[in-house]
Amino acid sequence: MLSALMYVLVPMPCLFFGGGSTQFLTSRDGGGWIDAAKFLTGASAVGSMAIPIILRHAQMIQTGAMLIEFTSFFIFVCTVMCFHRASLEDDW
Repeated sequence: MLSALMYVLVPMPCLFFGGGSTQFLTSRDGGGWIDAAKFLTGASAVGSMAIPIILRHAQMIQTGAMLIEFTSFFIFVCTVMCFHRASLEDDW
C-alpha cells in the first residue's frame, strides 16, 4: 500500500504547481513553486523505488514481490513518458 500511495503522489506536483503539464520538468526556468514541484516529483519517484528495497532488506517482502514492484514502476514511468511526449506535440 505504501507503493500505491507513492504512485498517487508522483503526479501531484505536476497537477498543483505545473498546471497539469509536464513541460516544466524539462525546462530550466526556476522559481519557488517550480523548484518545489521538481523536488517533490523527484522525492516521490525515489521513494517509489526505495520502499520496496527497504521492505526487502527488512525481510518483510520476498524478492519476487520486489521485482513485481519494480516492473510496475517501469510501466508507470513508461506511461508518464508517453503522456509527456503526447503533451509536447500540438497535433494531439
